[in-house]
Amino acid sequence: MIQIGAIEIDERELEEHFIRASGPGGQNVNKLASAVQLRFDVRRSPSLPDDVRARLERLAGRRLTREGVLVINAERHRTQERNRKDARERLVDLIRRAAVAPRPRRATKPTAGARERRLESKKRRSNVKGLRQDKPAME
Repeated sequence: MIQIGAIEIDERELEEHFIRASGPGGQNVNKLASAVQLRFDVRRSPSLPDDVRARLERLAGRRLTREGVLVINAERHRTQERNRKDARERLVDLIRRAAVAPRPRRATKPTAGARERRLESKKRRSNVKGLRQDKPAME
């Protein structure tokens, strides 16, 4: 079981495939399948609450397939075990971020001073640009 706060994910829900890593590395890269492709079915997982599932789908972006499967490729390290650990850590991090509901934005208005400064800078900029033209600048 993978524990993430109040969420528990059964390791049987994770599917791991070992593939060859891309990039430089000489003979080692050509012989060994050290990269890990971790797959986690977000839509069918009984472990995830609905709100966390929705946020996780949004956070996953391009890593989520049309079927709702989250795919994480880990090939940073030379060994299969370290890549496996890296992929799981990245999954846990994503779920941890999805488990926290974002605080709603509170609408605010600019202060009177901020509005005044903005208008003053616009006037100054207008004046500078006016000096570049043939017509007289405004004051």
